[in-house]
This record gives sequence, C-alpha cells and structure tokens, in this order.
Amino acid sequence: MFCFNKKSAPIQTIRMGIRPSGRLKMTKTAGVISWPVNFGNLCNWLVVIILYVTSFSEMVLAAQPALYSNTFDIIENTQQPGKIVDGALQIICQEKGSSSRQIKLPVAEITDRYVALSARVKAQDVSEGPNSWNGIKVMLVLKTEDGVTYPQLPIPSGTWDWRKFEQLIRLPLGLREATLILGLEEVSGTVWFDEVTITLGRPPRNGRRYDNPFTGHDLDRLRGVMHGPNFQEENFRDLAGWRVNHIRWQLNWAPMKQAEEWSRDLERYDQWIETALTECDKALGAAGKYGFLVLVDLHCPPGGRRAGGVCDLFQDKRYQDYFLSLWERIARRYKGNPSVYAYDLLNEAVEGTVAPGLMDWRSLATEAGRRIRQIDPGKPLVFEPSPWGGPAGFAALKPLEMEGIIYSFHMYLPHQFTHQTIGTNPGGIEYPGKINGTLWNRDKLRDELMPVFEFQHDFNVHIYVGEFSAIRWAPGDSSLNWLQDAVGIFEQNQWDWCYHAYREWNGWSLEHSGDRNSHTRETIPNSRLKYMLVQFNKNQQARR
Repeated sequence: MFCFNKKSAPIQTIRMGIRPSGRLKMTKTAGVISWPVNFGNLCNWLVVIILYVTSFSEMVLAAQPALYSNTFDIIENTQQPGKIVDGALQIICQEKGSSSRQIKLPVAEITDRYVALSARVKAQDVSEGPNSWNGIKVMLVLKTEDGVTYPQLPIPSGTWDWRKFEQLIRLPLGLREATLILGLEEVSGTVWFDEVTITLGRPPRNGRRYDNPFTGHDLDRLRGVMHGPNFQEENFRDLAGWRVNHIRWQLNWAPMKQAEEWSRDLERYDQWIETALTECDKALGAAGKYGFLVLVDLHCPPGGRRAGGVCDLFQDKRYQDYFLSLWERIARRYKGNPSVYAYDLLNEAVEGTVAPGLMDWRSLATEAGRRIRQIDPGKPLVFEPSPWGGPAGFAALKPLEMEGIIYSFHMYLPHQFTHQTIGTNPGGIEYPGKINGTLWNRDKLRDELMPVFEFQHDFNVHIYVGEFSAIRWAPGDSSLNWLQDAVGIFEQNQWDWCYHAYREWNGWSLEHSGDRNSHTRETIPNSRLKYMLVQFNKNQQARR
C-alpha cells in the first residue's frame, strides 16, 4: 500500500483496556500484544505498566508524520517504468542507460525543514556509474524559485540482498516542487525497492547536554591556519608575527590524488606515515618555541578513497584495524607533549555504504578515542561528521558517548564560488550575488550553517571550524566579502577557527594577489590579508 497524505498516514497508536476477567489487554494497530496479568499480583501489574510506558514512548518517537509511504503491495495502473514483483518495485536496465519512476510529492503538506528519506533496496548486477552520483537512485528533486537541488541516498553498485538505506535531508527555503525518483541512472542491472518512506521532521536524537562547552584549551579563542606536511621554521617565525595562536598540522600525503591509490598498500602507507610524523615532530618543537597550539590532523586515511571520496576505511576491516592501531601509536608518541592541543581523528570522512560487519564513522571514532584515552587520558579529540566534514552532517548527528570532544566542520559554501576554476568549475562568480540561481549572502551562509547552530544549542558543545577559504582570484572583492561574512559568523558564535591554508597551494594564499597569474608572495599585504591580520591580532597567545 502507499499513502501521500500525512493525515491518513499509518501512525502507530496503543489502546489499553481491561477485560471482564480482570486481565489487561494491550493492542496496537500494527498487531496485538497481550499479557495475562492477575491484579492480585502487584509486581506483574507494575511490569506491565513499565512495558506499556516504554512501548508507548518508543512509538511516539517513531510516529513521525508520513509525507509518502509505499510498500508496493498493490499492482498500480501506471505507464511509468518498472513493475510490481513480489511486493516490490522492480526496475531493469538491460544495457547501460536510465530508467526511473517519478512521484510528485504534496509540497503544501511539507511543514518542516527536515524530512527523513528511507528505503529498502536489493540489487543484482548493477554496474558502476560514470560519476559518483549515477547508479541506483532514491533521490529527491527539490525546486525553488532560485534553483534545483538533488539530495539522494548513497547506494552502492553490485549484487546484494535487501538492505535499508536512510538519510535526513534539510530542505531549501521556498520549496515549490518536490519529486521522488526511484530507479537506475547511467548503469545496467536490476534493482528492487520496498518500504519507501518520507517522513516529516527530524527524529529525536538523544545525547548528553553539557553544563559547559569543552574547548580543550584555556585561551579566549583559537584563530589560526592550516599548514602543510613539511616543516620550515621560517613559516612558524612569520606566523608568530601574524599573532596566530594555533596551527592545524596535516599528516598529508601529496600529491593527494596519487596518494588515494598508494594508501591501499598498508606497508607503503606505514612508511609514509613515519616520515610524516617525523616532520610533525619538528613542527611541535617549533610550536613550543613560538607559542602555538597544534592540532594533529590525520589528513590521509589508510585505504585511500574511491569514487565520490568514499573512504575504503569503511569497506575493508584491514584499514579499520590499522586506523585504530595508528592512533594508539600517535598517542604514545606525543603523550605529555604540551604543544599538542588535540587530535583531529580523520579529515573529511566519507562513509558511503558501510560494508557489513564494519563500524560506521561515529563508532570508529569513538573506539579510536577510547584507545587514545587509555594511553593519554583526557586528550581532547576533534570529530568531523560525515560526509566531508560539512555543516549538513550535523543535522542527524548524535554526540559521541565520551568526554572531551570538540565538534568540527569545514566551510566552503557555496562550492561553486569558493572552488571556481578548480577542475571543470567555471569562473567569474561573484559574492554576494546569485549563484546557480540562488542568492548567496551572509543570511544564506547563516541558513546553511543552521544544523551546526542547532547541534551547538541542543548539546551545549564547542565548535571548531577546521577549514574555510575562497579562491583568491574570485572577481573583484568577492573573496574578501566572503571571508568577512564567514569569519563574522564564526566570531559571533565564539567558534574557534582555522584558515585554509598557509603556504600550501597558492590558490588559497592570503599572501598572493587576486591575479591568478601571479605566483609570488607580495611584500605589501592585500585586502584579504589585512582583514585576517586584524582578526589574528585579537588572539591571546598560548603559554610558551
């Protein structure tokens, strides 16, 4: 069966009544639960009451209003692709191509910024798509006056039995049309869909709300820069002149694209990480000299990445085992080092679909943290949500069940602006202004960061912006305008922050002009550097 109207959606309820025999009867619309309880037995009666309250609470939490629900039990009279087979929607592409069913959703009934999209899916011989976004589609097409977005469930290719996929999606403002897409795109194979559901609202998320946010340091604020994996004392000396008070030090393997392949060989990875840690040793020594706190960032995951940035860390147990042992090794190496303010457990994790029997990112980070704390108790840990450490990852995030966690995100929104001319991205995009039909300004940035604000408010945690930047050759003063708006929001919310990046690729450089063809650091500060120096000069320096 399927339903659209949230008013007629199958909401589970409980009815409770007393039979004439004096026995208690509990029923719910989805089935009948009954326990024979003698009223003379008070203990049994109390047990039933507890079970009733617990069951009722769980069902209330689960009873989110359904915008759309379909179990494909009824043969539908439709000209759209696919057919109902054994209570599931089946879609086939014999050859590489696309075939999908489109379901218009009742926009007038969407009364919340969040919807939870879920589906059970089975696949047979589904080929790899040409791009990470091609393949099996359980996707929303969301149209506003300003443009279109395409959030979708991350579903792998191949052959596998029934699995459930789900994701919380934050809807854009001013939604005019919403369409659900079920099918295949630019691939061959067979896919089945069942129990496809869209519910309104964010499901309740449990977690401890802290009395005081944990910052991991005793300074007013951290305002710093991200540094590459190679140590040069000149850089630290110059940063001291900028009054930077912390550095996010990358354990990064360059060039990054090739490193994604190299990282699959754990013996080779192990040789690289030892070299990277030797450079980090030098950086920590200089940090003590110049008064910086250092965040040690594992930038390159063991196992590397595949299409769409998915970390093989979540596909192969060997890499998870190595990841955990690596953090034990780093913790032993730097235990008691006062310059190490915290460990950033992994840069921009992307889970994709976690292989059976492996830990998801939240669980893996928790286990890594537990092992670090066994060696170096109390060491602050930085956690970035999946995917990509982006603000949207906070929408469904539950706090890690351990103390001393600092929650971090990376800010490059809108990507079309901050990364213009990189790869195949077009250039000439101004900020503020309309980008892909959407007006981007400080209010829009603030709206995109709302999941971070909500998480911070709900759990009273500290926020660290681990990376942010805009390409230096954006038209006119666009990069400066974006920096002022982004940093203004960070400062207003008392977030620590770290600019990306210092003396790395010069496209992000504060010391280079806005001329793309200039590859020499300027001796006279440009407008972007002047603005950032004003911010750095607010810093309280770390104790040496």
